[in-house]
Amino acid sequence: MKQLSLTYWVLRRSLTAFTFLLFAGLLTASSHREAPLISNDPLADNTDLYAFRSPDNPDMITIIANYIPGEAPQGGPNYYTFGENVRYQIHIDNNTATPGDDIIYRFSFTSVNEDPTTFFNIRLGAQNLKTTYTLERSMDGGNTFQVIVQNGVVPPPNIGPRSIESGVGLGTTYATLFNNAITTATTGEQVFAGPTDDPFFVDLGAIFDLGNAPRQGGERSRDALAKYNVHSIALQIPITTLLKEGAATTPANILDGDYVIGVWASASRPAMKTLNPGTGTVDYSGDWVQVSRIGMPLTNEAVIPIGAKDEWNRRTPYNENAAHFEYFYNPELALYMDDDLFGGAVPAFGPLRIQTASLGGFDFTNGGDGLFSLKGNPALDGTALDDAVFGTLLLPAAEKPRSVDLWPIFHTGVPNVIPYQLATGKAGNPLAAGKPFINNFLPNGGDMLRLNMAVPPTPRDDPNFSSLGLVQAAAIGLTVAPFNTTSDLEFIPNMDGFPNGRRLEDDVTRIELQAVGGVVLAAVGLWYDDFDPTDPNASPVTEDLLNVLTYTTGVETNDAEFSSSFPYLAMPWSGTEIGQ
Repeated sequence: MKQLSLTYWVLRRSLTAFTFLLFAGLLTASSHREAPLISNDPLADNTDLYAFRSPDNPDMITIIANYIPGEAPQGGPNYYTFGENVRYQIHIDNNTATPGDDIIYRFSFTSVNEDPTTFFNIRLGAQNLKTTYTLERSMDGGNTFQVIVQNGVVPPPNIGPRSIESGVGLGTTYATLFNNAITTATTGEQVFAGPTDDPFFVDLGAIFDLGNAPRQGGERSRDALAKYNVHSIALQIPITTLLKEGAATTPANILDGDYVIGVWASASRPAMKTLNPGTGTVDYSGDWVQVSRIGMPLTNEAVIPIGAKDEWNRRTPYNENAAHFEYFYNPELALYMDDDLFGGAVPAFGPLRIQTASLGGFDFTNGGDGLFSLKGNPALDGTALDDAVFGTLLLPAAEKPRSVDLWPIFHTGVPNVIPYQLATGKAGNPLAAGKPFINNFLPNGGDMLRLNMAVPPTPRDDPNFSSLGLVQAAAIGLTVAPFNTTSDLEFIPNMDGFPNGRRLEDDVTRIELQAVGGVVLAAVGLWYDDFDPTDPNASPVTEDLLNVLTYTTGVETNDAEFSSSFPYLAMPWSGTEIGQ
């Protein structure tokens, strides 16, 4: 048989029709198998991305990029591990004055089978299949790279107690293997790469059953990722390393704009894949081609339509297709939260109803004008919606109602500029100055996690700590004394939560559905339709607002407890634990 030489993208495109039919109904979240082509290449599939200020070491930022969805812990004998011909990268943007990335961390993995005569991965004190990695760092946007970890150790899969703990196995504990894999780079970062529990939690079966979350009719909700593993790359990086050039080493305040970073992760493959049938080997060559990426959770999953998902994965935040922006201005999910459209078809979303006549006149449902009717009005002067401040970035045109809330959340970050301050102190005018709340504005590129590193971490044992992140912080700032008694800048618990970065505990599915339901608009004073602005005694904490705040998907926590120290992730499930 002659040697077959196929480009990676040609091989993938030839499978598009088949993949679409097979996987259109099997997609999983946050970014697990989210696009037709990458669902055939799990080793290169980004699943989730996290970026948060380390709760036990606030001088450090932790970034976690997960890959390989749906790893069954008992999936031997060929257990998943990082791909040898995949370039795994974490990208950081810290300066709008420089185009593209500013810092890149690049992982490359190598696997060696030291005993191909057995089908066991571990036996007689030996780990037969060993994976190691090289970590490189670029501080000049990818022009040059420096090796900062050589021969980093990837712990083996957690096969079971006989393989790990017994005398015929490795004779140790998995906790020892896991913790011994944490290393310190020559430049000071803490590093871990290996299998972990999948920290994302969601009822996939219900979500993709036409939005049936929470499940109706009294049926119990289920975390579809419970007892599944992923492979995680975790970095704990000094804030001083991530700061843009020229930034002060001490922030001016907790919303200092110089402390904002954007984070995204990717996976790339060589362009050429050569199959050698006679020997059963595969060779790779050619330029590296990006095949997967992730920034904000659920973007490619629940915002980008299936016909554009593969293209979205190939692009970067810096060259996104402007045609895709419409999916943020008029999101598909909003159709199922509007009784004039398809709201009645999705009863689970009944509590989520978008403002159609906020303050008597502002319609934020799909096709509405939102705040565009104020274009040119002096009331916008000096606000973020003034063309003289940010141009048309946040108020581009009519019939793009969510350009003022969903768009900045996903695509630019939110500035500490009117109207993006809490309604506390606004005296009923959403375009007045209110309580400063968030500044993670970085309008350089598109879909990224944006994190203001100056915001302190909320202790995980704080009674106000909440998986609702900024939604809960807003609720506290609006309704809980002493936070709601002043419009002064102060730290409110959970200001460090999603979408200001993303903590492991953050319930991002719930938060994003609440955001589509208009909760961010309400937080800044664009209240729900059942609030009467002409009634001086009316409370803006209306039934509609309470419905959104108390909405749940039915799955609110991870199935495994997170650790209190780096890498914070739970250890991977053992293959013998499944079904117990």
